[in-house]
Order: sequence, then C-alpha cells, then structure tokens
Amino acid sequence: MVIEIPVEVVEREAEKITAQYSRRARLPGFRPGHAPAALVRTRYRKDIRNEVVQSLLPKAFENAVKEQKLSLVGEPSFEDLKFEDHQPLTCKASFEILPDFELKEYKGLEVEEEPSNVTDAEVDEALEKLRQRSATLTVVEGEPAAEGDFLTVSYRGGNPADPAAKPVEVKEAVVHIGGKGTVAAFSENLKGVKVGEAREFDVTYPESYGEKALAGKTLRYHVVVEGIKRRVLPPVDDELAKTASDFQTLDELRRHLREDLEKAGELRAEMRIKEKLLAKLLEAHSFPVPDTLVEAQLQRKLERALAELMAEGIDPRTVNVDWAKLREELRPEADKETRAALILEKVAEAEKIEVSEEELDETIRRRAEASREPAAQLKTRLTRDKSLDKLKSGRRNQKALEFIHRNSKIIRKNQ
Repeated sequence: MVIEIPVEVVEREAEKITAQYSRRARLPGFRPGHAPAALVRTRYRKDIRNEVVQSLLPKAFENAVKEQKLSLVGEPSFEDLKFEDHQPLTCKASFEILPDFELKEYKGLEVEEEPSNVTDAEVDEALEKLRQRSATLTVVEGEPAAEGDFLTVSYRGGNPADPAAKPVEVKEAVVHIGGKGTVAAFSENLKGVKVGEAREFDVTYPESYGEKALAGKTLRYHVVVEGIKRRVLPPVDDELAKTASDFQTLDELRRHLREDLEKAGELRAEMRIKEKLLAKLLEAHSFPVPDTLVEAQLQRKLERALAELMAEGIDPRTVNVDWAKLREELRPEADKETRAALILEKVAEAEKIEVSEEELDETIRRRAEASREPAAQLKTRLTRDKSLDKLKSGRRNQKALEFIHRNSKIIRKNQ
C-alpha cells in the first residue's frame, strides 16, 4: 500500500513540532523560546522531520487500513519514504492481512466412526501397568545382579590416553541394569556381579553424547558394588486390588479398569471424528495462509516440544536434534493448523459463538491445575504477556468445532 499525506497536513504538523522545539531550544544569542522559527528549523531539521514522520505515518496507515476494511496480521514494514520540502510525504507499507474466503458447508458433514470396543487384552495390559506401579524394591544378598536390578555403586573413571587428566569420581551412584538412561557398557559389565565385588572396564562415548565433557572419549572405570535391589511384583489377586486401588476384589478392579478404558476410548473416538471433520473442512477450503501466523504456530509447536523434554528432566541442549530441520518438517502441519483455526473462526463468527468470562476463567483454572500454579497467578501472567486473547480465541474455536461435531452425521462401522 502506498501512503500519501497531503503537503498541507505535513507542513501544519511540521509547524506544530517546530513551535514545540522553539519553546525549549537554547541557541546562542537568543533567550529560551525567542529563537526565530527558521533558525530552529535549520538547527533541528533532522529531529523535526523524524517527529513529523513518527506522528503522521502510523495514523495515516491506520486510517487507510480502516477505510479499506483490512484485517492486519502482525506488524507492517515501511520503505521508500519520500519527504521533500513543499511535497506530500509518501511511503510504501508492506503487511499481511487475514485471507478473505467463502465459508463452505460445515453442517451435516458425514464422517465414519470407528468402533472402540475394549478387549480383555487391553484390560490385562492396564492391570499389568498397575501391578508394575505397585512393585517394591527388596535388598538382594548373595545373588548376582540381573537385568532390571538397581545397583548402588562407587566408581572412578580415568582416561587411559591421558593419565594426567582429572579422573571422574562418584560415590553411591545408582545404576539401573538395562535401564533406558544407563550407558550400555555399565549394564553389560555389571550384570552378574555380587555385593562387594569390583569390575573394571572401558567405556567409549559417542561423539553425539549429551555430556560434552565425555563425548567422543574413552574412560576406564573401576566400579565397586555396594548394594543390589530388585523389583518384586505382587501377584495378580484380590490383595493387589486392595493395596493398589479402592476395590476389594480383583473382579471389581477389572470392571473399573474396563469402564475407564471405555471412557477413554469414547474420548479418543470423539477426537478422531473431530479430526476427520477438520480434514473435510480443510479439503473444502483452499486459501493462502499468512506466513506470520504460520511462523507463530511453528514457534508454539517448538516451544511445546521443548517444554515436554524439560518436563521429562531432559536438557534440550543435550539432545542431538537438528532444530532447523525439525522446524521445516513441522511447517506443513503448522500451515494446516493455522488454516483450520481461520476456518473455525469464520464458523464461530457465522454462528455468533462467543466465550463468556466464566468459560474463560474455567479454561484458565484447568490450565492452572495442569501446570500446578494458582489460577489468579496464571491469569495475571497471561494478561501481562498479552496471551489472554489468544486463549479466548482458542476456546472459541473449540466451541465452533464442538458445534460442527454436534451437527454432523456420524456413520458407525459396526451398524
């Protein structure tokens, strides 16, 4: 968009700003406020021109946008500024706008529902997970360490190629044989060891190892085993139901697990239906998506990935991930999610769907529970970060999708 501000408007603003400078200007030979305007304009020419541009250009751009009824995305950039004496001020503004598209049919969409019957095998799996969580650790005496055991060890590691290097020494460390985070050489060399025994072995760390001080190096370890503990699983019987749940019998526990699995299955089935409905809407609506919105969605996806790593206790800096490559791989998905959000916004507008303050507070409360922080504190932070409107918009889109789901035609496979 080319913005042109009439010369009379520019000169009037320049005179006003010059007068402001005259009142506070201190020029040799003149008392404050008494210097000639022509001299002030010459002395402060650059500053006055800058203030004229800063005063007039944003307002002129805002008025032009309102006049043309454009919906901006992000911030505009200005270039090719032309500001000559006794001439209009002109500038080219570049910006992105929300796409204007025709909303296709979104009521009565047909989707197929997949059955979500709970099998006995799934109940057995849920029961086994409960059993695993109910396992206890017992001290092992006189027996060799086996896969899955937890060893308390003290060790010293040195670099055979560099005897002068400072050794690695650790007291009372826990080694989980075969554990996910255990270095394979420790699991292999400590399997079969007994309490009080020592083992010596070399460990060569890969170049991609998360701890940079060890990456690519070979260390010789001397490990002394001080204790062994073993996980003992309880039998699957009524006693397990009593200790691991509020139920008295195994049959009651199994019925409860089945009910929970059925509820979870219904929720997953509903989510799959909504995903199919969104896919149909995306297929019916083809329009360009502003890069600014896609980039913002990409950033949110990457931030969620980082938060998940940190929640698992993993330092993102130690993960061997090409973040630039991951960003590009996630771009098509971010584009689809952004397009879907714009479609749902259009549906919400068409159906006059709004989010009340009570609904917004409930959304904040649930999010606060998940992040384990007070709801009032979270609301204050979201307000400060200007994220409250984004949260409200997201909840509005959810309601729009729920409306589409309620007004769809569900075809069940098993009928």
